Amino acid sequence: MNAGFAAVTDWDDHLERMTAFWGSMMMSTGRYKGNPVAMHLIHLERIHPGMFERWLTLWRKVTLDALSPEVAAEIQSRAVRIASRLSSALFGSDHAVPPARPLELASRPYRSTPVFDEDTVPKPHLQSYRLRPQTWAKLTVLEGSLHYHLHSQPAIEADARSPVIIPPAPH
Repeated sequence: MNAGFAAVTDWDDHLERMTAFWGSMMMSTGRYKGNPVAMHLIHLERIHPGMFERWLTLWRKVTLDALSPEVAAEIQSRAVRIASRLSSALFGSDHAVPPARPLELASRPYRSTPVFDEDTVPKPHLQSYRLRPQTWAKLTVLEGSLHYHLHSQPAIEADARSPVIIPPAPH
C-alpha cells in the first residue's frame, strides 16, 4: 500500500470518520466532530504536498464511478477546496492545491444569464431561490468573490478560480 496510507492502522474507524466527514460536508449531517488539520498534523512526517494531487485523482475516479456526474462535480469541487486549505495549513500557502479543471458534464445548458455584478444581480438571486426540478446551475465568478449558501449548509466561497455547481435545492 502507498506510504501515504501507512498512517491508517484501523481502516474501519478511518472509513467511519471519512463517511461522517463527507456526510457533514455534503449534507450537513453534523456527524463529524473531529479536526482534520490536527489529525493530519499527527502524521505530518508521513505526508508530503504531492500526495494531495494523488488523493484528489483517486477521489475523482471514485466519485465518478459511484455518483452522477453532477453530484461528482460538486463533491470534487469541495474536495479541491478542502485539500487546498489542508495542504496550506500543513505546509504553508505555497503548497495550496491548484484548482482542478471542472468536470465537463454530458448535459447541455438550456439557458445562460447575462453577466451581472453586485449592482445588477436579479433580486430573486439575493433571496431564497430554488432551481427547477432536475436542473443544476454552474455559477462562475469572473472577478472578485462571493459567499454562496445552501440552506443548512456552510457557506461556499466562490471566486474566479473555481466555478460552483448548484444543485436543485433551496439556496
